Amino acid sequence: MSIGNSSEDDRPSIGHALQRARVAAGLTVEEVSSSTRVRIPIVHAIETDDFSRCGGDVYARGHIRMLAGAVRLDPDPLIAQFDAEHGGTPAPTPAAPLFEAERIRSEPRRPNWTAAMVAAIVAVTGFVGFTVFKGDGDSGTANVAEGPDPDKTAPSPSATRPADPKPAPSESAIAAAPRDKVTVKLSATGKSWISAKDHNGRQLFDGLLSKGDSKTFQDKERIDLVLGDAGSIELFVNGKKVDDQFEPGQVERLSYTKGDPEVG
Repeated sequence: MSIGNSSEDDRPSIGHALQRARVAAGLTVEEVSSSTRVRIPIVHAIETDDFSRCGGDVYARGHIRMLAGAVRLDPDPLIAQFDAEHGGTPAPTPAAPLFEAERIRSEPRRPNWTAAMVAAIVAVTGFVGFTVFKGDGDSGTANVAEGPDPDKTAPSPSATRPADPKPAPSESAIAAAPRDKVTVKLSATGKSWISAKDHNGRQLFDGLLSKGDSKTFQDKERIDLVLGDAGSIELFVNGKKVDDQFEPGQVERLSYTKGDPEVG
């Protein structure tokens, strides 16, 4: 008989803990399903510790977190218990180094064009300025006595031209970036768990979005998404809004590339 393990052995199962908290909160399964957008059969299955209807461990973790929040139960101990019973939590690959690495590879082409354009503008402006200055020197004081002459004053605004074209290459470079990559933005209109991976299958994000939250992901080839509640998410792919009407509580697996937005 092991007394040291008695408290752990007496710990209720995940489903029992969620069911007991729901009953204590005075909520029905239908009310919990309505607030979390988790379908009623899945709520019943989870409360009996049957996670097979969740579609996998990743989705089960998201469902447990949403149900725990609905019944005012701390989800972290339940997630830790689930991970201990199902092989642990996969360590996600940080998204920032991936984006930084891709940015370093793609930027050398764009600044070269920008630098060439600015250099050409500066060279032309310098030549025009030098010609005008030389012409003014040859004419002596006659130009001063003549006062403002449209022909003489016309080149002077060109002296400010190097400052004007600079924003244009930068803006065009930013606008051209989406053509080299796929950009996906998710905005939450309700509460939904989401998962995002790059084209190599590396995890970019795995967590819960609350109403008003948004996430943006970028990859050079493809973004794969799993939405725990697709009806609570607005999608923008490559600058265009995806108008697919998803049902509340509907789990969706989506894939987007650099082409026109289309459901994978």
